[in-house]
Amino acid sequence: MALATVTAALVPGMMVSGSGPAVAHAVVEPSVRGVTASLRTDLEKYLDDQGTKDHFSAVSLRVTYADQRPDISVDAGTFRYGGGRPVNSEALWQIGSNTKAFTSVLLLQLEAEGKLSMTDKLEKWLPEYPAWRDVTITQLLSMTSGIPNYTEQRAFLRDFDANSSTRFTLERLMSYVEGLPLGPATYEYSNTNYLLAQMIVDRASLDTYDEQLAERIIEPLGMNDTCLPPYCPPGTASRMPAPYSTHADLPKHLNKSVPPLALSWAQGAGGLVSSLEDMTAWDRALYSGQLLPPAQQRELESLVSMTTGKPIESVTADDPFGFGLGLVKIVHPVAGTVWFYEGATYGNRVLHMYFPETGMIIALAVNSAVGEEDTLPDLAGTVYETLSAQEATGFPLTAVSPEPAA
Repeated sequence: MALATVTAALVPGMMVSGSGPAVAHAVVEPSVRGVTASLRTDLEKYLDDQGTKDHFSAVSLRVTYADQRPDISVDAGTFRYGGGRPVNSEALWQIGSNTKAFTSVLLLQLEAEGKLSMTDKLEKWLPEYPAWRDVTITQLLSMTSGIPNYTEQRAFLRDFDANSSTRFTLERLMSYVEGLPLGPATYEYSNTNYLLAQMIVDRASLDTYDEQLAERIIEPLGMNDTCLPPYCPPGTASRMPAPYSTHADLPKHLNKSVPPLALSWAQGAGGLVSSLEDMTAWDRALYSGQLLPPAQQRELESLVSMTTGKPIESVTADDPFGFGLGLVKIVHPVAGTVWFYEGATYGNRVLHMYFPETGMIIALAVNSAVGEEDTLPDLAGTVYETLSAQEATGFPLTAVSPEPAA
């Protein structure tokens, strides 16, 4: 979904491989219980305030640290709107455009192996799209290609609304924009860029995108709860809170559930399913440089202004939003400079924040999508404030050694 909606939502409110050494069966200090209780209150209040308006039933949070402090997982609500079994930390979510960084990392790894270059043009890898032949891989990943967005085309929205279980092929998705002229070579969010990037992964690796995901990322990081439909294990859907849409562009699905694994419309632009535990493990590996050589890590984190479309060294208070290669960096008036991304499908929103100075990660998920007035970034701000308040009165926590087994 378009990140423009997210950045607009950030201004008034948020503005904006593993989670560190594990402490098995650690005794939880009172201060840990205290911050967990405070965070649960935050989530329950958010569910009470926004759940009816945005038609969601579940909200989950995970906080992880770079040191030995224990991870925090908090959940509120139920798997279905209107009641049912309580949501828990084992829940799986459609992570939406958080998928894009996975696609970027695959291409950067292939570059590091000499199989392609970020300066390669589409005419080298995808000559079947002559109208876009001079677009580079970097322009695809940085959203500066000018290629139109297929998810904004009325024909696509009409087809998805008619049958959200449709198995969309890459060819069909590209047909909604194929042959359309390029727009200006400035920043403009387009999911089409990442479908094209997915195709380049296939051709440069002489393999398939899903196999490359498994071989290069999912298996090495032990992300056992992460999959790309339809290549998900049995039982995946049963662990997913029912996804709900509130998009006016999908009138037949308004305030109704969409199939949890019907993500063929998103693929390498936003098709992954994951848990918040896997998500935070991935984020830590991503930002700490575990996945790429230094040169490619620098490319990954290179920014263009989401306002001007021009390259920038970093974000500032005057130019607070920068897009990397599937990453976003923002300036928050309280939290400072952080990495941020909110991915949205037509039924879920999943957000993460990474704090470079401390290594803390905040991840949030809810089981509905909204077209406008997204308040999930506001909840992220509330969570940060709660954690900051706890730190001022005894946080950070120190993990207690586990008691001897009986």
